Amino acid sequence: MSMASKIRAVVVSVSDTRDESSDVSGMRLCALLEDFGAEVLEKIIVTDDFENLRQTIYSLTESDANLVLTTGGTGFAPRDNTPEATLAVIEKETPGISEAIRAESAKHTRFAMISRGVSGIRGGTLIINLPGSTKGVEQCFAVIAPILEHAIDQISGRTGH
Repeated sequence: MSMASKIRAVVVSVSDTRDESSDVSGMRLCALLEDFGAEVLEKIIVTDDFENLRQTIYSLTESDANLVLTTGGTGFAPRDNTPEATLAVIEKETPGISEAIRAESAKHTRFAMISRGVSGIRGGTLIINLPGSTKGVEQCFAVIAPILEHAIDQISGRTGH
């Protein structure tokens, strides 16, 4: 059993316009997680509506998931509410993860500086906001993959360092 198999993930695609057939970044994120060895519990699409998104993220932290990855809703558009919904749920911020994602993304696109994605912990769940593009999801997942197992272990109390 691989270490990554301890990761039970949910992918949340945040969009007012995507459906199952057009949610390419969500599908790509699920594939990346599965290739990594994580168990993908589900992939859901939720609108950019703040309260609905906040409630969805909150309820996922009450589920069997120990990792919630969002894709989309992190930009400057009026309906981009993913960071605010995440901040309304988390108990501890994990700024190093968000900073590392932006730093690496900036090597590929100048638009990284307008991504407002955040990350944090609620209970036993790590929540990380990723961009809404497939390319952005791939680049950002590559940044977080090396630390996911250790982060989940720490959150679960399986390791003290």
